[in-house]
Amino acid sequence: MFLRRETTADAPAIHAVHSAAFDGTVEPNLVDELRADGDLLNALSLVAVLDGEIVGHVAGSTATLNGDKEIAVGLGPLGVLPSAQHAGVGSALMHAFDAAADALGYGAVVLLGDPKYYSRFGYVLAAEHGIVPPQAEWAPHFQVRTLAGYKSDMRGNFRYAPAFERL
Repeated sequence: MFLRRETTADAPAIHAVHSAAFDGTVEPNLVDELRADGDLLNALSLVAVLDGEIVGHVAGSTATLNGDKEIAVGLGPLGVLPSAQHAGVGSALMHAFDAAADALGYGAVVLLGDPKYYSRFGYVLAAEHGIVPPQAEWAPHFQVRTLAGYKSDMRGNFRYAPAFERL
């Protein structure tokens, strides 16, 4: 398996990965909208390639924490083709994403997902760091992973890129 940044030519395969992984249209359309809006961060939009086929994708997008766009990044969606699930593809993408976000100087990665899955990557409920989700009902699934650039004053209201608000 090889992990790399997505290219423009990958868009249809990425859409197909998220369609198959989530059995729906919300996640693939979200990625398409993030890309169209210019909020999908190329350095953090990674694909997993196995035998020449894209089998997984993780999206990183612009976000704000108390209005600051430079300190936190939104992660998601993370999708893996059903035929490639439970083979380490998602884990590899998560580790690569977090390492890249750290190398780029972000202080935190924020996501909405299953705490049982994401805790293995060092994610904790965002409330533990005083980070507030855009919607209060997200709190039980709203998580953060702090990185080397994290500072204790990185707290307050988190906002994803506008495409998330159009879901």
